[in-house]
Amino acid sequence: MMGRFCLWKVAACASVAAIVAPPALAQAPTGDAPPPEAPPAAAPSAGTSYAPADFARFAPRNAFDMLSNVPGFVIQESDTERRGLGQATGNVLINGERFSGKDTDISTELRRISAANVQRIDIVDGATLNVPGLTGQVANVVTAATGLTGNFVYSPQIRAKRTPARLTNGEVSVSGAIGRTELSASFRNDAFRNGNAGPERVFTPDGTIIDRREEELTVFGDQPRLSATLRHSFENGSILNLNGAGGIFHQDVQELGTRVGPGQPDRFRDVTERTRRYNYEFGGDYEFGIGSDRLKLIGLHRFDHYPFLQTLIQSYADDTPTLGQRYSQILDETETIARAEYRWREGAADWLFSLEGALNKLDAENGLETYDANNVFVPVPFPNATGTVEEKRAESTLTYGRPLADNLTLQASLGLEYSRLTQSGPSGLDRSFYRPKGFVALAWKPSPDLDVSARLAREVGQLNFLDFVASANVSGGTVNNGNANLVPPQSWDAQIEATRNLGPWGTVKGRLYGQLISDIVDVVPIGETGQAPGNLDSATIYGIELTSTFNFDPMGLKGAKLDLVAQFQESSLKDPVALVYRAINERVKRRLLLNFRHDIPASDWAYGASFDHYRQTRGYRLDQDFLAYNRPGPVGVYVEHKDVMGLTVRGSVDNIFGTNESFERTFYAPRRDGEKLFTEARDRYYGPVFTLSVSGRI
Repeated sequence: MMGRFCLWKVAACASVAAIVAPPALAQAPTGDAPPPEAPPAAAPSAGTSYAPADFARFAPRNAFDMLSNVPGFVIQESDTERRGLGQATGNVLINGERFSGKDTDISTELRRISAANVQRIDIVDGATLNVPGLTGQVANVVTAATGLTGNFVYSPQIRAKRTPARLTNGEVSVSGAIGRTELSASFRNDAFRNGNAGPERVFTPDGTIIDRREEELTVFGDQPRLSATLRHSFENGSILNLNGAGGIFHQDVQELGTRVGPGQPDRFRDVTERTRRYNYEFGGDYEFGIGSDRLKLIGLHRFDHYPFLQTLIQSYADDTPTLGQRYSQILDETETIARAEYRWREGAADWLFSLEGALNKLDAENGLETYDANNVFVPVPFPNATGTVEEKRAESTLTYGRPLADNLTLQASLGLEYSRLTQSGPSGLDRSFYRPKGFVALAWKPSPDLDVSARLAREVGQLNFLDFVASANVSGGTVNNGNANLVPPQSWDAQIEATRNLGPWGTVKGRLYGQLISDIVDVVPIGETGQAPGNLDSATIYGIELTSTFNFDPMGLKGAKLDLVAQFQESSLKDPVALVYRAINERVKRRLLLNFRHDIPASDWAYGASFDHYRQTRGYRLDQDFLAYNRPGPVGVYVEHKDVMGLTVRGSVDNIFGTNESFERTFYAPRRDGEKLFTEARDRYYGPVFTLSVSGRI
């Protein structure tokens, strides 16, 4: 529910009807003698399974490496911003169960599972599983651990320009089983060292330049995190899962700039940001039988401490007094969830009844200071900047699923949610809401090579509690006044997904989707001159997404493939200022991701290339609009050897053609329906990025 200043995861799985080892992935281990030629590719479809041998040519170290190479499948993380635990999101199960955590993503969990402990990966349609919330293609990673195995990866990185080397990025993990207990643990540091530099020009609507700026940005950060899971199977069929994670997020940002413009003194600008954040989460579930039925009890508690400090100092070449501003923020967020799921079977139908209660709380203490005549920071009035926001929520759902025919499966759910939202302080409110929710999903297999699924759902969104209190960005010169009248958005979500098996050529999956949203959160007027996130009546989103894997074996290039993800999205809402329809703030507009890989037959060598183009919609405040973009997008290449004294070594170069990070912002007075004042246009160079990755077993 937070993350305003950040830069840029139950139950049983039906077994598949047939176990197929798709030869598309299979390639014998390399060695002195050439391996036998593999049969042509077979792409995944509902009811398809992949065995460890099918991934041999990729030399995977863990379950994440294996699942990332399933043709046409893209891992979707669970929605960490969802309300409570609720129904399942994402598209990955482990041993038929959803992961009952929020702060640990499924990719982290998969990286902890050694490839040696993966028995198979099943690709099935989510609507055929008795796991409410899943739709479209879902991967079930089935493990069969014996003993303990471990993996490590170390990934130092350096940028060609101005940024020190990143030397602390890596992960060590262990997984396996001791008797009836399976466990996994990892320590990972997602370190980053980023930076860019370049010019910014400020010009009037007629093109006259009124300010020239040269700026340089450096970003240092480390995110060490320890996480672990434990699963124990009792002789009576009961299952206990425990999970825990904790870590810190340390980030330091500095932006230095010089500014020169006609009629103004030369200026030197120094902006710094400092974050010292830590969080932890503990959760688990216990599932046991009640006669022929099953009951699962789930609990979770998480805490996040988030202090942030942003400082702006601007000095002048003449006698103009130095400008100083400082914004401080201390957030403490907690979430506690208790959930029960009772499932039973009647004939061909699966039933599940669930109850969930949750308590979310945010304590916020924000402050704003400015320089006085002695260049000392002193507090200034900052109304509505401190407060406590709390939501107590309860929901119940009933889910029903059954096959309607040999190739058609139905799953439906109906639920009701109650929530009480309170905020302390002079503008605080105490409100209660009742909201229905639910979905209907169908999975259809009209032919052996085609799978189709459809889903219609009524959803309730989660609010960002920080929007209830005032906040500021002294670097960008913006203030949010805070809004105690926020209510959670609701939406009708619909999608149709079809997956086509192209035989030896690979697979292609298309998805059409749309949303009708009520009470969407956007920036709205507060009083005569203020602004803050608030609710607008309605909005729409619709789009298309294409995911595919094309194999080059039929063309004679053995061991080569191209993974493609393409997305095009449109959105619309009525602007609260201009009263015309525009796109929703900063949503994806289009994306094209291409990954080519060639595993050279009869060798341990592989090479590849990637291209990532991403464009989002403009952002809007009441007195400005802005757009951040890269044009056209970074291109990267890599070379990999899969057996350097038992290690996998990859060297890569990203952004080889010098894509820059660009940003433009236009100001208006008094608001966007008024006079256009000036535009800032920035273009910053960050150059090639060199990464070395070494991974192996321990």
